[in-house]
Amino acid sequence: MVTRRFILSGLVAGTALSLVLPGMGALAQAKDKVSIAALPFISTAPVFIAKERGYFDAEGIDLDIKIFTAAQAVAVAVASGDADFGVTAFTGGFFNLAGKGALKVVAAQSREEPGYNFNAYVVSKKAYEAGFRSPKDFAGKSVAITTIGSSFHYCLGMLADKYGFKLEDVQMKPVQSIPNMMAALSGGQVDATIITANNALKLEADGVGKIIGWVHEHTPWQLGALFASTKNVKEKRPMVERFVRAYQKGLQDYADAFLQKDSEGNRMIGEKAQAMMPILEKWVQPKPTLDTVKIAANYMDPQGRLMVKNIYDQVAWYQAQGQVDKSVNARDFLDLSFVQGHFDVPKN
Repeated sequence: MVTRRFILSGLVAGTALSLVLPGMGALAQAKDKVSIAALPFISTAPVFIAKERGYFDAEGIDLDIKIFTAAQAVAVAVASGDADFGVTAFTGGFFNLAGKGALKVVAAQSREEPGYNFNAYVVSKKAYEAGFRSPKDFAGKSVAITTIGSSFHYCLGMLADKYGFKLEDVQMKPVQSIPNMMAALSGGQVDATIITANNALKLEADGVGKIIGWVHEHTPWQLGALFASTKNVKEKRPMVERFVRAYQKGLQDYADAFLQKDSEGNRMIGEKAQAMMPILEKWVQPKPTLDTVKIAANYMDPQGRLMVKNIYDQVAWYQAQGQVDKSVNARDFLDLSFVQGHFDVPKN
């Protein structure tokens, strides 16, 4: 009797396991293989942090980070299906692709926020010695940028509008990538460039460039975003929601480590920042030091909230330059449903 009961119990248990284990196996294999196109900058740190700290894994996402050297290439990678997500600066090319229905903005990345360095105006040693000392002096100078329609182009446009010089009087030289911008300045091929803080500090430390100001001091703006292919937003919305949640955790960790200030407005870089440095050293180029990060850690909203009207303004500026099709409307490519509390949302 006991033996029979034992055998029956074993059969029941075995049957139960046979029902449960396949489900467990399915769960174990449920991770979505997802890729993101990005630049190796401090502004991508929330993605790097979320990957290294397991936030994407916890959301069932096996993330592959694909590194590029220019913002436009990131947008093209997502639009073409070579990557599922992208995180980088807005460009005229981005707006054209988004306007055609290829891309959806789902959260914020970096912005030029007063008090937080991101992009610097850097002039060559020769140009500095010749009197190029202010961002008001770009007219008549040669400037290395990645591409026409890039965020660097837009920075020059905002500067021209603010200080009353003509943008066409600036000799913009598109050199396709950040490393090429650095090489152009180092080699004396241009008078200046506008470049991310980590790279700007490297140029200055090498003695080939001089920082004459920071973009946030002159023209604050919503510089970048996290975006997805429209196909993923439509067909894999739960995955996009999980991705954004992991990204937001990375944003919050980044803010806790690098964006805190004391009552006098001074950066508070302490133990949390030191603990984060191995992640930045692994992914960011040029490899940053803690002293560099104290200067170069740019602002990103800890929740991923966008300055929405500013994006409308960017589209309008590019359209006025003839670089973005008149049919493009920011409303059509902004999906504000993944993050709550965006700023300055137009009513119409």
